[in-house]
Amino acid sequence: MNVKKEITRWKYACILLFGIGISNIGEWVYFIALNLIVLDMTDSPLAVSVLYIIKPLATLFTSFWAGSFIDRLNKRSLMIFLDIIRALFIVLLPLLSSVPSIYLFVFIINMASAMFSPVSLIYITKLILQGDRKRFNALYSLVTSGAFFIGPAVAGLLFYIGTPTLAIYINAVALFSSGLITYFMPNLENNYGTMQEKISFKILRKDWNVVMDFSREHKYTMWIYVLFSCVMVVMASAVDSLEAAFAKEVLLLSNSEYGILVSIAGAGIVLGACINTLFIKKIAVSLLIGLGSVLVSFGYVIYAISTTFLFAGIGFFILAFFISYANAGFLTFYQNNIPTDVMGRVGSIYRLFEAMLIIFTTTIIGTLAQMISIRIAVIAGVFVMLLLAFTLLIASRLPSKKRCFNVL
Repeated sequence: MNVKKEITRWKYACILLFGIGISNIGEWVYFIALNLIVLDMTDSPLAVSVLYIIKPLATLFTSFWAGSFIDRLNKRSLMIFLDIIRALFIVLLPLLSSVPSIYLFVFIINMASAMFSPVSLIYITKLILQGDRKRFNALYSLVTSGAFFIGPAVAGLLFYIGTPTLAIYINAVALFSSGLITYFMPNLENNYGTMQEKISFKILRKDWNVVMDFSREHKYTMWIYVLFSCVMVVMASAVDSLEAAFAKEVLLLSNSEYGILVSIAGAGIVLGACINTLFIKKIAVSLLIGLGSVLVSFGYVIYAISTTFLFAGIGFFILAFFISYANAGFLTFYQNNIPTDVMGRVGSIYRLFEAMLIIFTTTIIGTLAQMISIRIAVIAGVFVMLLLAFTLLIASRLPSKKRCFNVL
């Protein structure tokens, strides 16, 4: 009977991973196609760059209230709804004739995406038993990494046989398919999408207090969360914003060489994720988080101080290879230490501050690059990243906090 239940659980886990994979590949296709559509309409690189600003802005606008809805609604139903909403708005994108209207639709799509991430994480946490989470998160990293590698390739093929508009429609179909797949997943909650209380400013304020109280009671958990976020999201995003300029203006790479560099990173992500799935059960969660983050940062350092294509490629490969280790470890830690009944509110509110830090740090590094030099800005960013990563490694290996990383 236990074997049967185990098979059933992993059957649903595989179905979920398949849906996530389709959705992630579709998002890559959609975003690349959207860049080309906006560039074709405006002939302005600035207009395209606005698309990159919309995502953190949508996260800022959504995060302070989304968690209150997420924790009170049925997660499976909400995932289906968000997939369908995104599919519908994406279908309408090619029909729009003005850039401001495209920006508005992209903002709404990114709002739905900002909600989908914490919803799916809660559902995964409820679906996967604690002892299986490390293995599942390794597979999850493999699927998302594969999408990073496959998505642009699929986009290129679609542009070759059709147009960016066709690619947009393909993504809408992918999201609709993801929602359909989710429909066949088990319902893990009693409620089917209705809320017992109306969301008001009073409720939002109460929920913020719940998150603050949780943070005070679980200081170590949130300290690890913040450190990991600063290393792997905030500093990585800030440094990545100068990636193209660093490659072109500092390393003097051609467009084709830069394309190869990105491909090296993609290969590193996929290879690292594949090996991770084989050995993750033997690696402690604290090492995955701490040492994984240090090795990712070390790869960034090699890239930042490189003067040739070869060393830049080595740095790219190292940082990409260890990303899945760090992410799988963090997801497991997060799922094991934050209860699902507050996970939506905790994740959303902390993502609000994360988005603010991304905008602030990216502005600082961008200004430093403009006023002094791109290389100095990148080197400063990666050494701050490395310092935070070592702090995370030390914090995650404290003997007194070992129980926080042990799978019960």
